[in-house]
Amino acid sequence: MARLMLTDELWSKLRIIMHQQNIYDKPNLRMMVEGMLYRMRTGCPWRDVPLVFGFWNSIFQKFNRWSLKDKLINIFKDLAKDPDLEWEFIDGSIVKAHQHSAGAASEEEQAIGKSVAGNTTKIHMAVDSYGLPIEFELTGGEVHDCKAAPEFIKKLPVSEYTVADKGYDSEELRQLIRDRLSIPIIPRKNNSIIGNDDMDWGLYKYRHLVENAFARLKHFRSIATRYDKLKRNYASMLALACGYLWLPM
Repeated sequence: MARLMLTDELWSKLRIIMHQQNIYDKPNLRMMVEGMLYRMRTGCPWRDVPLVFGFWNSIFQKFNRWSLKDKLINIFKDLAKDPDLEWEFIDGSIVKAHQHSAGAASEEEQAIGKSVAGNTTKIHMAVDSYGLPIEFELTGGEVHDCKAAPEFIKKLPVSEYTVADKGYDSEELRQLIRDRLSIPIIPRKNNSIIGNDDMDWGLYKYRHLVENAFARLKHFRSIATRYDKLKRNYASMLALACGYLWLPM
């Protein structure tokens, strides 16, 4: 018997939220979701998902349809609808794109770019005061954090403080955060003539919360390495992982 990830308590909570997304509790639904979680955790090809979860193609087709309709992302948003927004931490992390992720039969941009490590995808993520994911965006791995930040920050709920590392050192970005009635905690680079006299280093030390979130998500091999050809499918797998972190809350 393959290891399961959902206790009865977690499943009862998830089932209610799935019903709100018009996903109905059919007899095999729980095991199909466990099959998706198994693939998320192990990173195996869909064809290698154990038969105990159901026929692999049925599980994949269900996942693909949910991805097409953004249902897994909406489930994550429902689970994360009450974050602690005293502090908000943002950061980006690169993941290697497996060779099987290339060659999607689509003309849409799939968030795979060239960087030092080859084909990569970058996850831009924001977490709340407890280090729980509240929003993410995918770009190619070559996209600089500061370049993606303006549009990403506009998607975030307003927090009292917005904390980021030197990769986000930009006066325009700081002003955007202030315009949202939030206080930016972003250190300036060593060659800055302004300096860091206004930095709250005590609060900045808690920036490890967003790095911890990446570390937890990358325990799941389908997140640590991108195997999905389509951006929306990788985003849905990431949303499934983020939702799983929220489930016990």
